[in-house]
Amino acid sequence: MDNRIVLITGASSGIGRACAHKFAKEGWDLILNARDEAKLGELRYELEMEYPKITVWKLPFDVRDRKQAQAALESLPPEWAMIDLLINNAGLVIGVDKEFEGDLDEWDIMIDTNIKGLLAMTRLVVPGMLERGQGHIINIGSIAGDAAYPGGSVYCATKAAVKALSDGLRIDLVDTPLRVTNIKPGMVETNFSVVRYRGDKEAADNFYKGIRPLTGDDIAETVYFAASAPAHIQIAEVLLMPTNQATGTISYKKKQE
Repeated sequence: MDNRIVLITGASSGIGRACAHKFAKEGWDLILNARDEAKLGELRYELEMEYPKITVWKLPFDVRDRKQAQAALESLPPEWAMIDLLINNAGLVIGVDKEFEGDLDEWDIMIDTNIKGLLAMTRLVVPGMLERGQGHIINIGSIAGDAAYPGGSVYCATKAAVKALSDGLRIDLVDTPLRVTNIKPGMVETNFSVVRYRGDKEAADNFYKGIRPLTGDDIAETVYFAASAPAHIQIAEVLLMPTNQATGTISYKKKQE
């Protein structure tokens, strides 16, 4: 295959979908992962119609299921298995409960997706990159990984883990040409926030009232910036926020009239 190949987890919506569009526009071939095969099919059709010089491969599975993930990756034809870039994007937050009041099952979903799913994909993809002597791993972390905030301790812990895992992998690969990047967005308005509020779109919308949040496209531009840097440059970490956000808990929102 002539084009470089990017594998994006959680590609059917939000930041993952925006990354798919950005990399397709820049001429990359894509391996798209998500749980919803129908949404992946729609996205594949959309991308191949808009960008006829690229090819898209669907890889539907849940990153929480290691056996599914391994079987899916092993099913790739040899030319598709030569992945240049892995974007570990699949992730979520559910609820805004206090730590002593949260739902244990929801915590399992967050931990299994945000931490163990990322680890599984890294373990399955990076050895091939090492064999080929090239590759880049971009993890979608969060400003939430820098400090805990009310009602988000478990999610914050998972994103702190993403930072530690990104730093640890970078250390483990220091004697290789491979690069590792942790992208840490602040307030981003996507369906992610609707999931946080357990499907309550009004509550999610209210969270962003009075401030112009980042979009999935903003994050995709930053991801591509890191991926397109010259081979001797490793952009280790990027923290990006709306102009009116200062930290994970401090932001300025204009009063609504």
